[in-house]
Amino acid sequence: MIKSCSFTNFAALPSAIWQFSSGVNVIVGENGLGKSHLLKAIYALLKINEETQLTKNTLEKRYAEKLVAVMRPESLGRLVKRKQGRGRCEIALTMHNSRGNVAIAFASNAKSQVDIVTLPSEELDHPTVFLPKRELITLSPWFVPLYDNYHLEFEETWRDTVSLLGNPALKGSREKIAAALLTPLEEAMGGKVVVDQASGRFYLHITGEGRMEIGLVAEGLRKLAMLARLISTGTLLGQGYLFWDKPETNLNPRLIKSIAEVIVALAHNGVQIFIASHSLFLLREIDMSFVSCLVI
Repeated sequence: MIKSCSFTNFAALPSAIWQFSSGVNVIVGENGLGKSHLLKAIYALLKINEETQLTKNTLEKRYAEKLVAVMRPESLGRLVKRKQGRGRCEIALTMHNSRGNVAIAFASNAKSQVDIVTLPSEELDHPTVFLPKRELITLSPWFVPLYDNYHLEFEETWRDTVSLLGNPALKGSREKIAAALLTPLEEAMGGKVVVDQASGRFYLHITGEGRMEIGLVAEGLRKLAMLARLISTGTLLGQGYLFWDKPETNLNPRLIKSIAEVIVALAHNGVQIFIASHSLFLLREIDMSFVSCLVI
């Protein structure tokens, strides 16, 4: 679990230290203050720790590559807060297990690598997921090979998440745990998310009506379907990290209530959740005794 993070001169974020809850962390603030930057930067560092051998030479390049791929600046140094002259930014994550602590720094003229201030000594063994404002389930399965083979100006979070959606569904005892978490989502959608094994395309199987192509389903329901799929595959089951940018986008109040219910259930199940939101309704629906609200 992430205990705290600190940012100095990074993008639009104010320089500060933030303490996190092990449950739900909601980041609120006015437009343009860097809520999404906060989520993406933490996600980028964790995602690399999840997938890479933790050597200094490797991480110097991989952290830089991931930050650029996720945030899409023209170069790494463009992520340093803008001011006259040369600047330098620092990002540090403090984990409950200190072996996972990481801190990096880079200057405004940096191109392809960061300076490692604190090198993690243990790989991250829990999945890290980023959900953007829009749904991604309609991009499966064609988006990943397209992204991997062509230069596309899409954030790499999209590629990462679409890849996770393609994982097989659970079976056995963990399937039963997932089924309990899926109940409010499936009730809100009016059916279950299924995948055609031959084509990799997703459908919503509606009770009494049969399968409907996921692209024909309302966008708000497609966001619920995306979350349901990540639960059914076990990606969001048990310990892990979920970063969700504006989950309320394109959702009516009834669906926001369903989302809030599942968010709290995931947190109780061990997932540490980070949300950037403008929705007072969403905050009201989440169990406030289980939430840390951070104002930027």
